[in-house]
Amino acid sequence: MMANCNIPCSTDASIILTYRCPMKCKMCNIWFNPTHKSEEIKACDLRTLPKLKFINLTGGEPFIREDLDEIVEECYRHTGRIVISTSGWFEGKVVALAKKFPDIGIRISIEGLSQKNDELRGHAGGFDKGLRTLLALKELGLKDIGFGCTVSNNNSRDMLSLYQLSKSLGMEFATAAFHNSYYFHKDDNVITNKEEVCGNFAKLIEWQLKENHPKSWFRAWFNMGLINYIEGGKRMLPCEAGMVNFFIDPFGDVYPCNGLEEKYWMKSMGNIHETPDFMEIWKSGRAQEVRAMVRKCPKNCWMVGTASPVMHKYLRYPARWALTNKLRSMRGKPACIDPKWCDVGQDPCQGDLREKF
Repeated sequence: MMANCNIPCSTDASIILTYRCPMKCKMCNIWFNPTHKSEEIKACDLRTLPKLKFINLTGGEPFIREDLDEIVEECYRHTGRIVISTSGWFEGKVVALAKKFPDIGIRISIEGLSQKNDELRGHAGGFDKGLRTLLALKELGLKDIGFGCTVSNNNSRDMLSLYQLSKSLGMEFATAAFHNSYYFHKDDNVITNKEEVCGNFAKLIEWQLKENHPKSWFRAWFNMGLINYIEGGKRMLPCEAGMVNFFIDPFGDVYPCNGLEEKYWMKSMGNIHETPDFMEIWKSGRAQEVRAMVRKCPKNCWMVGTASPVMHKYLRYPARWALTNKLRSMRGKPACIDPKWCDVGQDPCQGDLREKF
């Protein structure tokens, strides 16, 4: 039975197309747990998605899917902006898709310069292929392209070099940090050299504030949130996963986010194979139960998938910090990197239950 739910549909969606992947990343065990092709959701499974602001197609490696163009075509019926997260390993497939969909966004996951990247991603030649793919996309004229770097132990210095490289190429630069979740099939990702990593994030923030584009100033605020996460602080804005965003896994389960862990809690809103009408899932009593669990979730994740929507929703908080610190940067003063918890009426229990598990 459908619950009486006035929750509007979210603006952001991430669709995990597969757990198959040619990489063997140190911070992710997806490649140990590949899906079978016959199990994975198809384009036709996405027909009842609502209108959305943004869809991220991810994996595993999305370009391992032979029907990726069909999925992209279906997703464009529901949104004007799609970004695909990829290793860039399948250069020819990436370029061919970009020619068919020239407005597509592509983020190549690169974890450092050549030696460090290939060490962390477990595949020789990965850096070269990723960079070559980005250069090919730039030559095609794609605008929404760039690097995505996940900072773990000992690669934060390379993160700074990648930022400089991306800036020199006129490309986007996205950051993340070690996380544990069912999605990564990991529960032992821990940053131990916090001082070094946070110091390098602080350097990145200073550089981003020197840029002229306001988008970079907001990224600096996001990166301050990563410092806060690494240091164990309470996340600066509430998690509203399951309200402002959702994830669909390769099996069709609809989750609020990709940071869930069974040792804390893990519950799907429903499955698009069992309930083909997505909005019936979204408005269901089960979805309401999941949202109630999110409001008291013990984790303090800070991933772009759940942080970006609330940054837009509670814009005054990052905007005030960004403008203040841009002015400080223009005067040659350092940024105020003192993460503040923003009280927007969230449940005070959110992020406070970890010690009970």
